[in-house]
Amino acid sequence: MTKLLERAFKEASRLPEVEQNALAKWVLEELEAEGRWEKAFAGSEDILDRLADEALAAHKNGKTKPLDIDTL
Repeated sequence: MTKLLERAFKEASRLPEVEQNALAKWVLEELEAEGRWEKAFAGSEDILDRLADEALAAHKNGKTKPLDIDTL
């Protein structure tokens, strides 16, 4: 465990029990969400590579135009 994480847990241990539980729930949910994102992106790497290649080819062939933020 890093020193910073150890310090954060030490500080959190001083909170009332209900706040500790809320913090713990939030941390666990964030870790689970991060795992889901990693899994989703790991399975889409080939698709993202293909889409990037298609976008670059379209740009090289003059099929793109500059983004005009005034027309968004």
